[in-house]
Amino acid sequence: MPATDAKNYELLIKQAKALTADEDDWIANTANVSALLYHSLENVNFAGVYRFENNELILGPFQGMPACVHIQMGKGVCGTAAASQKTQVVENVHNFDGHIACDSNSNSEIVVPIFTEDGNLWGVLDIDSTKIGTFDETDQVYLEKLVKEFHM
Repeated sequence: MPATDAKNYELLIKQAKALTADEDDWIANTANVSALLYHSLENVNFAGVYRFENNELILGPFQGMPACVHIQMGKGVCGTAAASQKTQVVENVHNFDGHIACDSNSNSEIVVPIFTEDGNLWGVLDIDSTKIGTFDETDQVYLEKLVKEFHM
């Protein structure tokens, strides 16, 4: 079962477009979109971004409990998504080899790579849930559409 349904995701994408349309500042855009997702998706305890810099992921704007600041490429769900440049949907993070537990209340996770307009890795969108199996293909499809709206 997705964190929300397709109809609500369509609305979230429209809201994200409105929040970021006239703004070029990545901090402002990712802060607003993180807050939008955190308060709109069910059972979410973290929504935020990690930016790719100096061959690692560095914590950016987010909503939720304090998080890991540096994540190495290929490590954890975020580092795996960044290294593979493919969305990671993890039903149960406790079964993910190398999971990084920033918040012990997290049980499932989706991480979507974010790319610049010229196709380079910019970072990742990371969303955690307190429930096992929160995220599915619906979340993946719509969150991948949503990150394309970022102005990076």
